[in-house]
Amino acid sequence: MAALQRIIPTGKGFSAMAQEQNQERTVSDQIVARLTDWGVRRIYGYPGDGINGVLGAIRRAGNQPEFIQVAHEELAGFMACAHAKYTGEVGVCLATSGPGAIHLLNGMYDARGDHQPLVAIIGQQPRAALGGHFQQEVDLLSLCKDVARDFVEMATDPAQVRHLIDRAFRIAQAQWVVTCVILPHDVQLLPAVEELPREHGSIPSGVGYSAPRVVPTEADLRRAAEVLNAGKKVAILVGAGALGATDEIIAVADALGAGVAKAFLGKAAVPDDLPFVTGTVGWLGTAASNTMMQECDTLLMVGSTFPYTEYLPREGQARGVQIDIAPQFLGMRYPMELNLTGDSATTLAALLTLLERKTDRAWRVQIERKVDAWWRLIDERAEQPGDPLNPQLLFRELSSRLPDNAILNADSGTATVWLARNVRLRRGMMSSVSGRLASMGSGVPYAIAAKFAHPDRVAIALVGDGAMQMSGFNALITVAKYWRRWQDPRLIVLVLNNRDLNYVSWEQRAQDGEPKFPASQDLLDVSFARHAELLGLRGVRVETPDAIGAAWDAALAADRPTVIDAVVDPTIPPLPPELTEKQQESLSKTLADGDPEADAIRERLRQQGYRLAPS
Repeated sequence: MAALQRIIPTGKGFSAMAQEQNQERTVSDQIVARLTDWGVRRIYGYPGDGINGVLGAIRRAGNQPEFIQVAHEELAGFMACAHAKYTGEVGVCLATSGPGAIHLLNGMYDARGDHQPLVAIIGQQPRAALGGHFQQEVDLLSLCKDVARDFVEMATDPAQVRHLIDRAFRIAQAQWVVTCVILPHDVQLLPAVEELPREHGSIPSGVGYSAPRVVPTEADLRRAAEVLNAGKKVAILVGAGALGATDEIIAVADALGAGVAKAFLGKAAVPDDLPFVTGTVGWLGTAASNTMMQECDTLLMVGSTFPYTEYLPREGQARGVQIDIAPQFLGMRYPMELNLTGDSATTLAALLTLLERKTDRAWRVQIERKVDAWWRLIDERAEQPGDPLNPQLLFRELSSRLPDNAILNADSGTATVWLARNVRLRRGMMSSVSGRLASMGSGVPYAIAAKFAHPDRVAIALVGDGAMQMSGFNALITVAKYWRRWQDPRLIVLVLNNRDLNYVSWEQRAQDGEPKFPASQDLLDVSFARHAELLGLRGVRVETPDAIGAAWDAALAADRPTVIDAVVDPTIPPLPPELTEKQQESLSKTLADGDPEADAIRERLRQQGYRLAPS
């Protein structure tokens, strides 16, 4: 993750227009100026009368920070979260009272779950109306208290505003959390308090935050090195907290003769083209990663809160060392011998000086062989037929064509599985997903935020038809409005059009032993390509395997955003690399109990190399 730079106040932000007209500065003008002082470049939001005072101030300030109008407040929350992920800055979203705030919540929770700094600015009804069952009145303090539990406050006096904004940003930056400032409409329009009196209860706060250098003690580093040096089969698991430590991870892995597995949010932490990088771990993972976890005798976990402990070493199997900047997440998933609080890159660099290079490379050789075997297997699986398309082939063909520094965003669903397994990220690329929340509808707004943050880079959203029908259509409207301003206009949306809420259908089968329930799972067959064309974007429908490569080539050469509407087979299994006995039993049961696609599923499971327990 990019390091946050120190924010220096400029003292500017109130518009020259207002000054020329001798217009009295309002609370809203003061807020907008303060946002500028905190380095805010962009605000994602949607207008409404409860926040009109702030919108008027943004207009008077020459649209600085820039207001990006999204098609739905939920998109604003997701975009603010993705902005934080792709820049290291605080993401900012804005909405009106009641309904707008409620719509924001999903994106705010996404940021909360993935430890991203986000500030939500939300309007409220006038103070005199509160408690009167007024139009659009919602108890916003209670509504936001969970998601913004570290700081949520409502301004009831103009003298508060300065320190509310300052604390919201400083807490969000320092703790990587969501904060919220609620602004009643009448307070927004009051005269700003330019100078606070020097008296009891007055809080003259300031702008700025410098992140500390956090490194464990020398004694703890030596103890950790002793554990790692003693290990004969060391596995490294990295997450989002290791995104800024690529070189250090590679160096430590080389010294220890270790393999490197990745939680999905850490997929871009180390390139997939290194022979000892085993790829993602878990249900979405690779056989190489999961086997390494089963066989290792030492585990080094860096910047990850990977939740699926059944894919970690068995308790007692491995000695453990964990590194995390947030001490509350240490020792939470596995009983570690050493829990080191520190920045990933700095701590690994310090640890590296204490590590002994392992001369016995047999474990590393074994890992590299399994990585090579996995890539060959996944290519073979992509070549298997589908009706009409095998979705894995779309991802393999994308992988070989990815431009340098591309930014990939997967929505929650089968697209996440195929991105995790079939796409080889190179150094300099970025990738993310709604991680802990795993919310549908995040893929396209993530890609839009990536384009605003990095307008010279290609952004790709990999989504299912369910997510597109849920909110992706609305997000395309935002794309259509803004794409001409991007230095590189290429934003590509791949839609896996299988007319099915496919990942959930497979969860029903593999986890619960339930046949697919068409009433809940079947989706309308929609032409996503035609919808894109109606918005002035490029639309490509792909229905045959030999058209896949040409579709990607056209999208990567296009002069505008492109939607690839790929008609894929819903019976291709997005299952773990190896099925547990329980998963085999569940699948056997669902097929025996009359799954409507049972015959096709049996054939696809056979083609993909899965074996089921006898029913």
